[in-house]
Amino acid sequence: MNGLKAQLEELWPVVLEVGLNLLWALLALLATWVAAKLVSRAVNRLTERGIDETLVPVLETLAVWATYVVGGLVVLDIFGANTTSLVALLGAAGLAIGLALKDTLQSIAAGFVLLGLRPFRVGETIQFGSTIGTVRKIGLFTTELDTPDGLRISAPNDKVWGETLTNFTRNASRRIEIIASIAYGDDIETGMRVLRQLVAEDPRILTDPEPAYAVRALADSSVNIHLRAWTKTDEYWDVYWDLMKNLKPALEAEGLTIPFPQRELHIVRGDEKKITQPQALEQE
Repeated sequence: MNGLKAQLEELWPVVLEVGLNLLWALLALLATWVAAKLVSRAVNRLTERGIDETLVPVLETLAVWATYVVGGLVVLDIFGANTTSLVALLGAAGLAIGLALKDTLQSIAAGFVLLGLRPFRVGETIQFGSTIGTVRKIGLFTTELDTPDGLRISAPNDKVWGETLTNFTRNASRRIEIIASIAYGDDIETGMRVLRQLVAEDPRILTDPEPAYAVRALADSSVNIHLRAWTKTDEYWDVYWDLMKNLKPALEAEGLTIPFPQRELHIVRGDEKKITQPQALEQE
C-alpha cells in the first residue's frame, strides 16, 4: 500500500498537468469556435460598408479557416508540441496533397482569377458553354447559379473560367431584334410603318441608339423586315414579348399577310424518246 501510495503521489503532478492542459485546450477550442462565428458575422457585414458581395463568401471562408488554424496551433502549443517543426511538416504534406489534388487547386486558382478580374458578379445572368443562369455565389472551389427553370447548378471554377463567358446583365442596355415576315404581294413600306408604330407606342424602347428598320432578306416564301431597337437590360424580355404579341394583330390590321412556307412546282412534259437496247456483237 505504501508503494502504491508513493506511485500515486509521483503521478499526481503529471495527471494534474495533463488535466489542466486538457481544460485549457477545451477552452481554446471553445474560444476558437466563438471567434470563428464572430469573424464570419463581421465579414458578412462588410456588404453594408460597400464591399462587393461577390467577395464576401471567399473572404468569409478564408477568415474562418485562418481562425481555426490559429486555434489549432494554440492547442498544440498548450500540449508542448513544437509548432515550428509542425508547420514545416504541414508545408511538406501540403505540397504532396497539392500534387494529388491538382484539379482542385486549379478550381481554387480559377476562383481567385474570377474574383480578381470580375467578369461577373452575384446577381448577374451569365452563360458559359451550354450553361446559363443567375450567379448566386462564387466560392473557392465552385460557382453556384440558378437556371431560368429554377435549378441550382454548382460548377467548378476552372470549368467556368475555361469557357467563353457571356454576361447578359452587365451592360445597362440591350438590343432587341424582331423579324416580321410579309407576303411578296404586300407593300414593304406598310410593313415598315407597322414596326415604327409598335416602337412609337412602347415608351420602354430607347431613342438613343435610334431604332433601325431594314429588309433583311427576300426569302423563299416571304419578305423579311428587320427591326433593331434598344431597351434597358432589366426590361428586355418584357419588351420583346410585348412586341411579339402585338406584331401579328398590327400586321393584320393593315391588311398584310404572314405567309406560310410554300413552294411552286412546275412539271415540264417532253417528247418521249425511244430507247433501244444495244445489241451484242457477234463473235466471228
